[in-house]
Amino acid sequence: MRRLPLDHPGVADHRSPGSFLWWMARGQWQTLLGGMFFGVIWMSAQAVMPLVIGRAIDEGVATKDVPTLAVYAAILLGVGLVQAAAGIVRHRFAVTNWLTAAYRVVQLVTRQSVRLGSSLPRKVSTGEVAAIGTSDLSHIGQVMDVSARFAGAVVSFFVVAVVLLQTSVTLGLVVLIGVPLVVLLVGPLLSPLQKVSADQRHLMGDLSNTASDIVGGLRVLRGIGGEEVFSARYRRKSQEVRHAGVRVARLQSVLDAMQILLPGMFVVAVVWLGARMAVAGEITAGQLVAFYGYAAFLMLPLRTVVEYANKLIRARVSAKRIIKVLALDPDNASLDAPLPMPPAGSELRDAVTGLRIETGRLTALVSEQPDDTARLADKLGRMTPDDPTDRSVTLGGVPLLDLPLEDVRRRIIVSDTGSQLFSGALGEVLDVTGKAGREAAEAAVHTASAEDILEALPDGYGAQVTERGRSLSGGQRQRLTLARVVTVDPEILILVEPTSAVDAHTEARIASRLRAHRAGRTTVVTTTSPLLLDTADVVVFLEEGEVAATGTHHELLESCPGYRRVVVREVQDVQEVTS
Repeated sequence: MRRLPLDHPGVADHRSPGSFLWWMARGQWQTLLGGMFFGVIWMSAQAVMPLVIGRAIDEGVATKDVPTLAVYAAILLGVGLVQAAAGIVRHRFAVTNWLTAAYRVVQLVTRQSVRLGSSLPRKVSTGEVAAIGTSDLSHIGQVMDVSARFAGAVVSFFVVAVVLLQTSVTLGLVVLIGVPLVVLLVGPLLSPLQKVSADQRHLMGDLSNTASDIVGGLRVLRGIGGEEVFSARYRRKSQEVRHAGVRVARLQSVLDAMQILLPGMFVVAVVWLGARMAVAGEITAGQLVAFYGYAAFLMLPLRTVVEYANKLIRARVSAKRIIKVLALDPDNASLDAPLPMPPAGSELRDAVTGLRIETGRLTALVSEQPDDTARLADKLGRMTPDDPTDRSVTLGGVPLLDLPLEDVRRRIIVSDTGSQLFSGALGEVLDVTGKAGREAAEAAVHTASAEDILEALPDGYGAQVTERGRSLSGGQRQRLTLARVVTVDPEILILVEPTSAVDAHTEARIASRLRAHRAGRTTVVTTTSPLLLDTADVVVFLEEGEVAATGTHHELLESCPGYRRVVVREVQDVQEVTS
């Protein structure tokens, strides 16, 4: 399947489900038209068969004209072959339309997720995105799938109506008027179905969120004995989804029953009228057989029309949820006319706190509240929502807000405690750009003191990392996350509590190796660990959101009581844990 152009601005213009579905259809109009063309041929061939059979009875069987009967038999065979061939091709187009639509949705949501970046978890839940990738894309694909049969149903309906009008005006009018009435009788069920489907879709998203939270925090839940509480919560939400599904199924079953009952009653009415006309001598036996064939055939386009309406409703519900995600904008937006990037080695500063990051040195940020330094780290990397009035962070004297976002992301990388590992081969997970190479990855693994992890994996760099690295311990995930960002080797690297989940011996190794690995490049670490602080070139202590003291670790221990209080408390906490 070829990759279709899916520029986000073109999608964001569509705020209604109908316009979004129309935009999707326009994006694959070739395959849709192909499916509709063969769908029309497929159903039209079926619609013509009763006419051929009726003529064969009247002109061949009734008159005992064998050559004429043979001609009609050959025509019937030809129509059957055309129907079979058209049906095969139509089905192939239907599958292509389904897959194209479904995977275009995947492409759209994936690109939007990349576009939102760190803004994604703040704007939309994991469960919502997961539900789009499971149920919503299927509903969008199904409406594209059924479109070919719907087109065939409409055309074949008119073909049958024209044939009946030529044979009997009465029967023709019954079909022309009766079929729309049958569809209208089903209509009142569609609106309630759309409402309960939307409610079920919302509850499924909530359930996915709950499941994601439980799986993500399973170790913590076991530690605090909260498994039963969250298990009961999941069961309760699961039952809510089940009840919503039952409500949907209840309406769906009525709709499915109506799809059989109403067309069946209509077929009975047409056959009854035809039989009366045959008895009265108004039509021939062959025409009566043809009428019965038409009436039986009409059940197919009728059910197809109702099926199309049903799937269109579900697709509209899904499209509404997809549009909601696609309409989101990232917290950080690229400027139309950004300023040129400062040269390499430019100094990073924050005027609000008075922080000055010295180029080519390892700087440690310390605060009594770790959240304060974490927020400052995000601010230094432009990871917080853009505020046009706040131009305090500068690189080489130029506000970060005035620089191209892509270049800022390339030159300044922030790795916080919420960073996750992607699934895939370990070598690909570590070298996310695919440009660093194995040698750089091995050096980064050594810096993160993660060699023991590789030794424990039977396939080494080829070992598969599970989703979010759940098969690894917290310390192992943290070290591999550190190795990944070190492999990228950015100009300015900002690490938030990079050793909070490792033991003291491992932390000491990481501290010394990180300093050596990043020698000559700018590195910022937020921490209160004496082992890391002792290796830093510069330690900056912040109080109440401002720089209170600057110096080496030992200088601040002697000259700054506030710093000494924070660091000594950290040492005492470590001693209490180890004892």
